[in-house]
Amino acid sequence: MKSMARIFYGLSVFLILATVVYVLGTKYVEDAGYHQGVEWAGSTGLVLCIGLTTMLGVYFHFTERRMDVLPQDWEEAEIADNAGQYGFFGPSSIWPFAMSMAIALMGIAIAYMMYWLLILGAVMLIFFGTMLNLQYGMPREKH
Repeated sequence: MKSMARIFYGLSVFLILATVVYVLGTKYVEDAGYHQGVEWAGSTGLVLCIGLTTMLGVYFHFTERRMDVLPQDWEEAEIADNAGQYGFFGPSSIWPFAMSMAIALMGIAIAYMMYWLLILGAVMLIFFGTMLNLQYGMPREKH
């Protein structure tokens, strides 16, 4: 956790410097465009990124004080020290493919502005996501 807090603090410092350069660059560098001054959309996005990375750094900083030393913070750790149970993954399930096809259908519907097809794709995505979550709770012949 200590290493993650340092990474996010370092990312916050980088984003602060990038924001200063971005604001000064958009304010004082002239281009052939019609707008003079600070470009607010990018500046606001960078400021929000600074807030996000700082919040995560503070969270990891406070959390690491309550925990023991993790394998990623221990200098002599082996890869096997961090190994744990990864969970169960279905070896052959049709539902992730069906969900991706529903998302593709929704993308086509957005591209061609067919709102009825977008609703159909959303309903299919909800159904396929439900079936993915319930596939091992049903008898084998039902899915």
